[in-house]
Amino acid sequence: MKSKRAKKPIGETFESLMQDLGIRDEVYETATKRVLAWQLEQVRKANGLTKRAMAEAMHTSRSHLDRVLDPDNVEVSLATLERAARAVGKRLKVELVDAA
Repeated sequence: MKSKRAKKPIGETFESLMQDLGIRDEVYETATKRVLAWQLEQVRKANGLTKRAMAEAMHTSRSHLDRVLDPDNVEVSLATLERAARAVGKRLKVELVDAA
């Protein structure tokens, strides 16, 4: 017969669970990059812009653009993301918010 002793919950919230597991920062970095890559790709397609044309507008190579649009590559500089945004007729907005 199993014990009916109450188990201690792991993390009161998803946020605290990620913090307890030590993955919060990595998850946020990846999520942010995935959103940016998705947005850039959606606007590129909506504007009928090929990847080659976008790379030329950014003054970079097509392979570098592929790294920018790779949702799992978080090693992209803000300057590169800004050039990508301008290439599709947008601008990058970065802001600081209160930590959770």
